[in-house]
Amino acid sequence: MLLKRVWVACVALLFPCTLLLAQAAPTVKTTQGDASGKWIRNGSQKAFLGLPYAAPPVGDLRWKAPQPPARWSGVRDATKFGARCEQWHVWDDYIFQDAGPSEDCLFLNVYTPAKAKATSKLPVMVWIHGGGFIAGAGSEPRYSDSPLVDRGVVLVTLNYRLGVFGFLATNDLAKENGGHAGNYGLMDVVAALQWVKANIGAFGGDAGNVTIFGESAGSFAVSALTVTPSAHGLFHKFIGESGALFNGAIPMGTMDQRGKRDQMWADSTGAKSLADLRAMPADKVLDSVKNSRGAGFSPVQDGVFLPESLADAYAAGHQAHVPAIIGWNHDERTGTLSKDMTAVKWKAYATEHYGARADEFLKAFPGDTDEQAIRSADDLTTAQFIALAPWKWAEADVATGKVPVYRYRFDQLSPAERLHPLPRAFHSAELEYVFGTQDVRQGATWKPEARTLSMQMMDYWTNFAKTGDPNGRGLPKWPRYDQDKAVIHLDSTITAGPDSTRAEFEFLTSAEAKH
Repeated sequence: MLLKRVWVACVALLFPCTLLLAQAAPTVKTTQGDASGKWIRNGSQKAFLGLPYAAPPVGDLRWKAPQPPARWSGVRDATKFGARCEQWHVWDDYIFQDAGPSEDCLFLNVYTPAKAKATSKLPVMVWIHGGGFIAGAGSEPRYSDSPLVDRGVVLVTLNYRLGVFGFLATNDLAKENGGHAGNYGLMDVVAALQWVKANIGAFGGDAGNVTIFGESAGSFAVSALTVTPSAHGLFHKFIGESGALFNGAIPMGTMDQRGKRDQMWADSTGAKSLADLRAMPADKVLDSVKNSRGAGFSPVQDGVFLPESLADAYAAGHQAHVPAIIGWNHDERTGTLSKDMTAVKWKAYATEHYGARADEFLKAFPGDTDEQAIRSADDLTTAQFIALAPWKWAEADVATGKVPVYRYRFDQLSPAERLHPLPRAFHSAELEYVFGTQDVRQGATWKPEARTLSMQMMDYWTNFAKTGDPNGRGLPKWPRYDQDKAVIHLDSTITAGPDSTRAEFEFLTSAEAKH
């Protein structure tokens, strides 16, 4: 009524009232103080960006567990992204909307429907970005301004420490911390979930209905959080897209293995103590990593944050018993082994690598024709790179989880463009479909069926966040994997059926066991 009266008065006085009628910026009260965000997507959503969920992990806090964030006075400007965590340029498709990298990077972003209020109790979806634990940020345009939120959820994206800053696990750090070290990046995600539990109600979210989801390294992180004691109770469903810490692309070593190796890197920097190493400028630390051979940093089985391997934890039923979606893409890694592959070469490969089991291998990965050999070679590299690990994850959860498990394979051929010259369901191709942000991929032309699939996937993902079941009106039926081992194929025409790749994964698993 007030805006209507102002408008009538303006018309009567022939006075321009644009400024008077402008919608006030959305505000929220957090446990640290008040924040002022902005309207996005033509006013359909509120965005609160760059909110600190932990203290800056700098100085003496480098390589320590995240500490509580400080309170602020006044109203914090929450209209810009906070700095992304320290990293160097790795992949050309990683584009950021923040001002640049910094160690002071523990920020998150909250997107809510325009009408959300403190009493709304909307389901919450917390996104953990990918990037091999060495790159990425919550400010990527693939995850922002997403129509996913318009489906009645609160979306949280976040930064976490990466690479050497997030996962260094030296003997010296272990001595300082009771025998365990590393996993600071994963501890950051737990701290963000604790912040969500304390604050998300003010944004209209339900702290009792939180879904964590992530892709690639983000999915590896999700799998780790399912067996992390400190994360239990902070989420109630999970979605893993293309990754799991059941070996695979990012293996998880023990503290004993990593302590020695990481200490060699630390000693190579010339630092005489942890104090020296913590005083080293961030760019010098990164340069030392880039110039060293074999220095890579990822989650570690430290005995406390990650007390046991994921395989052991799931076998014992120690995981979070919550509904799950687990899946991967049809062409996670292609064009390497399959290049110039022929049926003759494929049979020779089988003999060279699997010896007496070559015929068994060729039943799982047939190559009677050149075309079949090329496809089997791509299926093998896809399994070895990513797919085998989440398959093991889904199998393990079915065995001991006693909760609904849904499995998918993303089969839609994404359009060719500069970074991906051939249409493929490549690693990360599903991201723009999940978030409905296809227009941010430069140089790609999307067909109507691709946009339809994106809408269907957003419905599946948000239905799952709401109820633990992705199914809903107007969607093809997604059967439960834990009941009949059926898989949904996300393509221009969605279908569901038996797990057609089971023989591949069973063979590879048995081959691993015999080595």
